[in-house]
Amino acid sequence: MTNTQVTLIQIDNYGPWTVTPTPRREVDLQTLQSRLFADVSQLVGNRQGYAFFGRFDNMIAVTNGLDVDDLALVQESLGNRYPVTASMSVAVDSSPVAALGRASDRLQEAGSAQDEGRREILAGETLADADRADGDVQIAHFDVNDVTGEYTDEVNEFDTFIHIEQGYAELMRYMRQAHESLSFFVGGDNVIAVCSAMSEADYRDAIDHVNDAVDVDLKVGVGRSSVAQAAGMAAKHALEVCREDGTAVEFAEPPAATVEE
Repeated sequence: MTNTQVTLIQIDNYGPWTVTPTPRREVDLQTLQSRLFADVSQLVGNRQGYAFFGRFDNMIAVTNGLDVDDLALVQESLGNRYPVTASMSVAVDSSPVAALGRASDRLQEAGSAQDEGRREILAGETLADADRADGDVQIAHFDVNDVTGEYTDEVNEFDTFIHIEQGYAELMRYMRQAHESLSFFVGGDNVIAVCSAMSEADYRDAIDHVNDAVDVDLKVGVGRSSVAQAAGMAAKHALEVCREDGTAVEFAEPPAATVEE
């Protein structure tokens, strides 16, 4: 059974700020968003979590192993570095989708994302050390088969991008609807999914669905651990086994230790 701790990170009052006192240059907004996400990724990653950019003004992190004090330090660091603040809400569930849903509800109850009076909310519960287990986090690393040979070296970049995005969008929808899992495009032809306790048959089902729906052929490596980074590294190694052996689904066994170990 998985037990995923999901944290929603949302920039406070961002929409109004971007047009106050006059509309700000898009290049400056994109730079701020990308730098802020890079800092979130590093601050969470230094504590063995994973952060994903979502819509940039909203970011989603897997924060197993971080407690409320850790999250408060991340929040404080962002407030010290940027002209905007961020609110956070955290929840734990065997279903990553349910955990994100509960975290979202709590943040919405605290005030609108465009409410100038809502600042640096930190809401929700973290997973107690006594309740943690080696298999709490299941990370799946998906990869498109032979993207270089079939697309990058053969098709113009924009058409390649469209094809990869279609595969990602279909995988994202299906993993959420059928398997209570959250999937994120992370660049190139790679998608990382934060999963419920999915079986090999479940992953084959997702791969077959995407292939049938949008003609994108995937493979996946799966890792498990008490923290996201170790699970993710195990998933990357399992994906290398897929590449070497020509298989579609590989699990890293047993659950991975933490990165320091």
